[in-house]
Amino acid sequence: MKRKVLVLLLIAAPLWGTETPFKRGVNLTGWFQTSSARQIQFTKFTKQDFVNIKSLGCDVIRLPINLHSMTFGGPDYIIDPLFFSFLDEAVNWAEELELHLILDNHSFDPSEDTKTNIVNILVPVWTQMAEHYKERSNFIYYEILNEPHGISDEIWNSIQQTVINAIRTVDKKHTIIVGPSGWNSYNNLEHMPEYEDDNLIYTFHFYDPFLFTHQGASWTDPSMVPLAGVPFPYSGEIPGCPPELKGTWIEGNLSNYYNEGTIAHVQELIDIAVDFKNKRDVPLFCGEFGVYKPNSANINRIIWYLVVRLYFEEKNIPWTIWDYTGSFGLFEKGTNELFDYDLNIPLVQALGFIAPPQQEYVLIPDVNGFDLYLDYIATKIVESSSPNTGLLDYYSTDNPAEGNYCIHWTGVEQYSPISLRFVPVKDLSVLVENDFVLDFWVRCNDSDAKIDIRFVDTKTDDSDDHPWRMRYTIDQNTAVWNGQWNHLEIPLKEFSEQGSWDGQWFNPVGAFDWMAIDRFEIVPEYGDLIGTDFYFDNIRITKPLP
Repeated sequence: MKRKVLVLLLIAAPLWGTETPFKRGVNLTGWFQTSSARQIQFTKFTKQDFVNIKSLGCDVIRLPINLHSMTFGGPDYIIDPLFFSFLDEAVNWAEELELHLILDNHSFDPSEDTKTNIVNILVPVWTQMAEHYKERSNFIYYEILNEPHGISDEIWNSIQQTVINAIRTVDKKHTIIVGPSGWNSYNNLEHMPEYEDDNLIYTFHFYDPFLFTHQGASWTDPSMVPLAGVPFPYSGEIPGCPPELKGTWIEGNLSNYYNEGTIAHVQELIDIAVDFKNKRDVPLFCGEFGVYKPNSANINRIIWYLVVRLYFEEKNIPWTIWDYTGSFGLFEKGTNELFDYDLNIPLVQALGFIAPPQQEYVLIPDVNGFDLYLDYIATKIVESSSPNTGLLDYYSTDNPAEGNYCIHWTGVEQYSPISLRFVPVKDLSVLVENDFVLDFWVRCNDSDAKIDIRFVDTKTDDSDDHPWRMRYTIDQNTAVWNGQWNHLEIPLKEFSEQGSWDGQWFNPVGAFDWMAIDRFEIVPEYGDLIGTDFYFDNIRITKPLP
């Protein structure tokens, strides 16, 4: 796009009439869908992911955000500045790459109905969001709330108008995305009013036939985990109803699947949304559609995506699939979801995306060392801790050793580790042989504190193999616990094999494998950390200083 066109986008209201300026894209899930801003793993996605998504031929990203949890709570619901610092970067990347970015308020629980007093949260959070982004380009969109449900159309429509009005007191430029009650169902579109705003895009979601798209899902009522083998399209055979689901609506829908599991029926349902678009003469897009991977056949998934995508495009309905990575995503099931290695190419092609060439992944040894944490958890590392109690904050500003942040860890129960999982796994064998060290800063306020740091290898299919541990104990003999920073360099060679917990304890047998490291952990092996404050900073594996 020429600079003068971009400038126009920056200052002018959208002029697309009943069409949207974007056509197809993805939902970027599992990034900002956390219970607080401090739990966001910012480096889970990077600018390179935005580049990769655009290279597929996408022009839009829908970004689900647990927006209500990004605040300090009621009654004012002030948004945490840390959240804005993260989201601003995503906005910067989108604008630089000229990708449309939908800021989707994904604050919802499928098991809980939308409450009528949600307006008391929506108004302050969207007023703040609008104030923060009102000067940004028209590549940025506001989606008021994902899938309101268990609330009447009349009440939800009124709430949505109130939120539109609140946004417009601050920001008259940016397009707002509005959707119906009933889980953003196409059936509820007709109940939406003609809102008093001419800068809206209407949205709906599509997951039909539900038995096919959600077989294996645990969050439905009843759980569909036992259901598998439902085909698409229906071809004369259908699995029997699992015993656990007898007498439920699922049994009835299975009996009727010969009607519901057809291409013609899928198109008839999409036509409900198309009719709304044509009658209202408004822009409309499908914000979510997809098929859950675990219990569905890949070929059936591909056919369904192809059928739905082609019909959307025939009817001029833009879309964003649910999702990019994850259990509905574009990558082969059970892989590391690496863009150059693991894309489900037939699925990518069925969606009309540009399929990049794929390579065969080969694990090679690390030879230069790498970072684990420098202000942020490093890329290709997944935060996989599950503390039941206490605090684990990766963005503490309490006197970091270097940079802006450090890790603050306190109040956790015994055996509840900080766990950083490598994706893909790491081969550290060459680093061990060449005397590399685990280099980090640590401080603690308890002179009797004692913890382990450890590496855990992968568990293979061998019944005698387990996730073996290699550990090093940190205590007052290793560092001075007086609340001041200690700089430690622990040679990898000095870690000792500990054994394995794999449902039961297994003593060490010399089977630890430095060539296949699954994760790095810091663990309170010797007791709870109640009243004990640990801080860590700049964790890396490196060649020791001379």
